[in-house]
Amino acid sequence: MDEKDLAIIRCLQEDSSTPFTEIARRLKVSESTIRKRVEKLRKDGVIKKFTIIVEPSKMGLNTVAIVGIDVDPQKLLEVADKLCKIPETRYVATSTGDHMIMTEIWTRDGKELTKVISEKIGTIDGVKKICPAIILEKLKE
Repeated sequence: MDEKDLAIIRCLQEDSSTPFTEIARRLKVSESTIRKRVEKLRKDGVIKKFTIIVEPSKMGLNTVAIVGIDVDPQKLLEVADKLCKIPETRYVATSTGDHMIMTEIWTRDGKELTKVISEKIGTIDGVKKICPAIILEKLKE
Protein backbone atom coordinates (compact mmCIF):
# COMPACT_ATOMS: atom_id res chain seq x y z
CA MET A 1 0.00 0.00 0.00
CA ASP A 2 1.34 3.42 -0.95
CA GLU A 3 0.32 7.06 -0.56
CA LYS A 4 -1.97 6.85 -3.61
CA ASP A 5 -3.88 3.94 -2.04
CA LEU A 6 -4.20 5.88 1.22
CA ALA A 7 -5.52 8.91 -0.69
CA ILE A 8 -8.10 6.72 -2.46
CA ILE A 9 -9.19 5.25 0.88
CA ARG A 10 -9.55 8.73 2.40
CA CYS A 11 -11.76 9.82 -0.53
CA LEU A 12 -13.97 6.74 -0.17
CA GLN A 13 -14.19 7.10 3.62
CA GLU A 14 -15.41 10.65 3.13
CA ASP A 15 -18.12 9.49 0.71
CA SER A 16 -18.15 5.92 -0.56
CA SER A 17 -20.42 6.93 -3.45
CA THR A 18 -17.79 9.22 -4.97
CA PRO A 19 -17.37 8.17 -8.62
CA PHE A 20 -13.98 6.79 -9.56
CA THR A 21 -13.77 9.50 -12.24
CA GLU A 22 -14.01 12.17 -9.52
CA ILE A 23 -11.36 10.47 -7.36
CA ALA A 24 -9.13 10.18 -10.44
CA ARG A 25 -9.57 13.90 -11.17
CA ARG A 26 -8.67 14.84 -7.57
CA LEU A 27 -5.60 12.59 -7.52
CA LYS A 28 -4.58 13.43 -11.11
CA VAL A 29 -4.56 9.83 -12.36
CA SER A 30 -6.73 7.84 -14.75
CA GLU A 31 -10.08 6.33 -13.80
CA SER A 32 -8.75 2.86 -14.67
CA THR A 33 -5.90 3.35 -12.18
CA ILE A 34 -8.44 4.09 -9.44
CA ARG A 35 -10.64 1.16 -10.45
CA LYS A 36 -7.70 -1.30 -10.48
CA ARG A 37 -6.39 -0.06 -7.14
CA VAL A 38 -9.81 -0.29 -5.50
CA GLU A 39 -10.25 -3.83 -6.87
CA LYS A 40 -6.87 -4.78 -5.38
CA LEU A 41 -7.72 -3.14 -2.04
CA ARG A 42 -10.95 -5.17 -1.96
CA LYS A 43 -9.19 -8.40 -2.97
CA ASP A 44 -6.54 -7.85 -0.27
CA GLY A 45 -9.23 -7.25 2.37
CA VAL A 46 -8.27 -3.63 3.02
CA ILE A 47 -11.69 -2.45 1.83
CA LYS A 48 -14.23 -4.79 3.40
CA LYS A 49 -17.41 -3.22 2.03
CA PHE A 50 -19.00 0.01 0.86
CA THR A 51 -21.71 1.25 3.20
CA ILE A 52 -23.63 4.29 4.40
CA ILE A 53 -23.81 6.13 7.71
CA VAL A 54 -27.30 7.02 8.88
CA GLU A 55 -28.57 9.42 11.52
CA PRO A 56 -30.50 7.23 14.00
CA SER A 57 -32.79 10.06 15.17
CA LYS A 58 -34.02 10.60 11.58
CA MET A 59 -35.19 6.97 11.71
CA GLY A 60 -37.04 7.49 14.99
CA LEU A 61 -34.22 5.90 17.01
CA ASN A 62 -33.55 8.61 19.59
CA THR A 63 -31.58 6.61 22.16
CA VAL A 64 -28.13 5.34 21.26
CA ALA A 65 -26.15 3.56 23.96
CA ILE A 66 -22.72 2.03 24.25
CA VAL A 67 -23.19 -1.05 26.42
CA GLY A 68 -20.36 -2.90 28.15
CA ILE A 69 -21.17 -6.50 28.98
CA ASP A 70 -19.28 -8.86 31.28
CA VAL A 71 -19.74 -12.58 30.73
CA ASP A 72 -18.51 -15.95 31.93
CA PRO A 73 -15.19 -16.32 30.04
CA GLN A 74 -16.09 -19.75 28.67
CA LYS A 75 -19.30 -18.27 27.17
CA LEU A 76 -17.69 -15.20 25.58
CA LEU A 77 -18.07 -16.14 21.91
CA GLU A 78 -21.48 -17.74 22.42
CA VAL A 79 -22.81 -14.57 24.07
CA ALA A 80 -21.22 -12.35 21.40
CA ASP A 81 -22.86 -14.43 18.67
CA LYS A 82 -26.28 -14.09 20.33
CA LEU A 83 -25.80 -10.32 20.71
CA CYS A 84 -25.12 -10.08 16.96
CA LYS A 85 -28.59 -11.51 16.33
CA ILE A 86 -30.43 -8.81 18.33
CA PRO A 87 -31.81 -6.31 15.75
CA GLU A 88 -31.26 -3.26 17.98
CA THR A 89 -27.56 -4.11 18.34
CA ARG A 90 -25.62 -2.23 15.65
CA TYR A 91 -22.08 -3.09 16.75
CA VAL A 92 -20.58 -5.95 18.75
CA ALA A 93 -16.91 -6.40 19.66
CA THR A 94 -14.95 -8.45 22.17
CA SER A 95 -12.60 -6.34 24.24
CA THR A 96 -9.68 -6.43 26.64
CA GLY A 97 -10.90 -3.24 28.34
CA ASP A 98 -13.25 -2.73 31.27
CA HIS A 99 -15.83 -5.04 29.71
CA MET A 100 -15.43 -8.28 27.79
CA ILE A 101 -17.96 -7.24 25.13
CA MET A 102 -18.84 -3.76 23.86
CA THR A 103 -22.02 -3.11 21.90
CA GLU A 104 -23.81 -0.15 20.37
CA ILE A 105 -27.59 -0.28 20.65
CA TRP A 106 -30.15 1.95 18.90
CA THR A 107 -33.70 2.22 20.28
CA ARG A 108 -36.67 4.58 20.06
CA ASP A 109 -36.34 5.71 23.67
CA GLY A 110 -35.02 4.84 27.12
CA LYS A 111 -37.97 2.58 27.83
CA GLU A 112 -37.21 0.45 24.76
CA LEU A 113 -33.51 0.38 25.71
CA THR A 114 -34.46 -0.92 29.16
CA LYS A 115 -36.57 -3.62 27.52
CA VAL A 116 -33.73 -4.68 25.20
CA ILE A 117 -31.31 -4.85 28.13
CA SER A 118 -33.64 -6.74 30.46
CA GLU A 119 -35.45 -9.03 28.03
CA LYS A 120 -32.95 -9.64 25.23
CA ILE A 121 -29.47 -9.19 26.70
CA GLY A 122 -30.01 -9.99 30.36
CA THR A 123 -31.59 -13.34 29.55
CA ILE A 124 -28.60 -14.64 27.56
CA ASP A 125 -26.90 -17.48 29.41
CA GLY A 126 -23.46 -16.36 30.54
CA VAL A 127 -24.17 -12.62 30.89
CA LYS A 128 -23.00 -11.44 34.32
CA LYS A 129 -23.11 -7.63 34.21
CA ILE A 130 -24.54 -5.01 31.82
CA CYS A 131 -23.26 -1.41 31.89
CA PRO A 132 -25.11 0.94 29.50
CA ALA A 133 -23.98 4.50 28.74
CA ILE A 134 -26.37 6.65 26.69
CA ILE A 135 -24.64 8.77 24.04
CA LEU A 136 -25.49 12.46 24.40
CA GLU A 137 -23.86 13.65 21.17
CA LYS A 138 -21.64 11.93 18.60
CA LEU A 139 -18.82 14.33 17.80
CA LYS A 140 -16.86 12.31 15.25
CA GLU A 141 -17.72 9.30 13.13
